[in-house]
Amino acid sequence: MAKKRPRKWMSKAFGKHPGRFTRKAHRAGKSVSEYAKEKENAPGALGKEARLAEIGKRYGGGRHKRRIARRGSRRR
Repeated sequence: MAKKRPRKWMSKAFGKHPGRFTRKAHRAGKSVSEYAKEKENAPGALGKEARLAEIGKRYGGGRHKRRIARRGSRRR
């Protein structure tokens, strides 16, 4: 059976302009997820960034929190 190929498209997509959408959301006075929900149907680059933020939240959101929780349980 063939091996699964890694998701290289994600690193390429998020690596082009890191933090750009986050800055836009904070300038608007909203969290990233709120701003992404609001702008997901916007035309052009803003809508594309919002949809990408939604995908990124699904795949990578909260990874740091899980790692900290595991680390804390090992120390006990």
